[in-house]
Parts: sequence; C-alpha cells; structure tokens
Amino acid sequence: MTRIYTALLFSLIIAQITGCSSPSTSSASSSTSTSATGYSSTLTHDQEKTKSSFLSVYNRWEGVPYRLGGNTFQGIDCSAFVQIAYRDALSVDLPRTTQHQSKVGASVNYNDAEVGDLIFFKTSRTTRHVGVYMGNRQFLHASTSKGVIISRVDNPYWASKFWHFRRVAHSPKIN
Repeated sequence: MTRIYTALLFSLIIAQITGCSSPSTSSASSSTSTSATGYSSTLTHDQEKTKSSFLSVYNRWEGVPYRLGGNTFQGIDCSAFVQIAYRDALSVDLPRTTQHQSKVGASVNYNDAEVGDLIFFKTSRTTRHVGVYMGNRQFLHASTSKGVIISRVDNPYWASKFWHFRRVAHSPKIN
C-alpha cells in the first residue's frame, strides 16, 4: 500500500512540475480536470465558465474568517458562503442552511462529481459542512479554522468526513 501511495505522490509531483513548466495546450472550449477519485476528465466550455465564476467569488472572499451564522466579510459560515457563491457565480438562489442545501438538486455518485457540485461532510454526529466542488479533488468552503479557503477532498480529515455530492440545476430560484 505504501508503494502505491509513493508512486501516486511521485506521479502527482511530476505532473505538477510538468504542468507548471510546459506551455498550455488547452483549447478555449475545454480543459482537463480530475474527478473526486482522481480520474481525468475534460471540462466543457460551460464547466470551465462555472469554475472561473466560482474562482472569482473565491478571490473576493479568500481568507474571510469563519463565524457561525455570519454572512459578511467580517465573518461567514459554510452555508452562507455557498449560498453567496452560487448567487454571485451562477445567479442561483440556494437555501441558507446546510441542512436545507443538502436536499437541493440530485444526489451524485462520488466518481461522477463535477465542478460546481455541492459537497457535504458529516463533521460530527449532528454537524454538517458544505462546500463547492472545483474539480481536481478540490473544494471551496468556509473552514472553521482557516476561513474561506480551497481544500482537498482527499485530505485525510475531509476524506474521513465525506458524506455526499449534490448537483444543483443551474437555474435561478431553487428553494
């Protein structure tokens, strides 16, 4: 098992170095991303636009501290951040709470997660956490310890707390 992880880590490092040093070969209509499980997939033009829209929201909110019940730049909780991110990135209205957000849209298998899907975690027996999946095993969220950040789904903490993905139809007023 250790050899598999070492080989995987080595491959990821080589891919990262190569990706940083090589000229971009992606076209304007698609680019390559990785699903939650690490399988490579091609983003459609719409998925690339979705990712770009969420990254624009992230750039405005990056580092804003976590505050339970908060929804301002002085402090924000996870469900408020997701609600605002969906509103600003896609003009989609989501419910305010993680509990209600966890019932919106359709359930998605782990292997089928796409950019923009909601990702949910059970962080304790009664506590839930939500973020926005960004592809390449990453998600945007308001972390209780680090504020608004991008984290990895395969981080041991998050991997052990993973609950499910949901796909929200990209149409306004989904309550």
